[in-house]
Amino acid sequence: MSTLILARHGQSIWNAENRFTGWVDVPLNEKGREEAALGGKRLAAEHVHVDRAFTSTLDRAVETGTIILDALGQADLEQVRAWELNERFYGALTGRDKAETAKRFGAEQVHIWRRSYATPPPGGESLEDTTNRTLPYFQGVVLKACREVSTVLVSAHGNSLRAIVKVLDGLSDDQVTRLEIPTGVPIVYELRNGKPLSKRVLDS
Repeated sequence: MSTLILARHGQSIWNAENRFTGWVDVPLNEKGREEAALGGKRLAAEHVHVDRAFTSTLDRAVETGTIILDALGQADLEQVRAWELNERFYGALTGRDKAETAKRFGAEQVHIWRRSYATPPPGGESLEDTTNRTLPYFQGVVLKACREVSTVLVSAHGNSLRAIVKVLDGLSDDQVTRLEIPTGVPIVYELRNGKPLSKRVLDS
């Protein structure tokens, strides 16, 4: 038995401004830090002790992981950084205001770029592309760690975590496009041999 904790980074400055962020290194805002701290407190209330921690290479995920580990009294635990856990790359949409983008390209087209599984925005990644780069790392490195230690933390992003949850929950391509991963809220899986036995969302 092992525990896998997934945490989407807290709200970033560009999240609050409703902009496509992708691989731009935008920091958390104050609300995002509070969300991460609350997630850490909820884990601390369950006496969680993390043995291994993974994060993306982007500061907002790294900081979220750091805040959570600090709440657990484990500020000195190293987070392994992996670009494979980075957010989806939005290409030409990067940095654009989402509402203004819908006006320019049409709401239906932007909805397809954002929510379809296989259609990427210009110069960017589809959710399928993100899944194809995230899952080999998750299966080869993160799940391997879950077989070696008791508790593993992954601090990452909405779309890279969608890819992971897709596999753990057995979701279809269509189902995963409707999946919402809340910011700063730990999702806790109990695993046996890399297979989920239970799932809890620590949102209260």
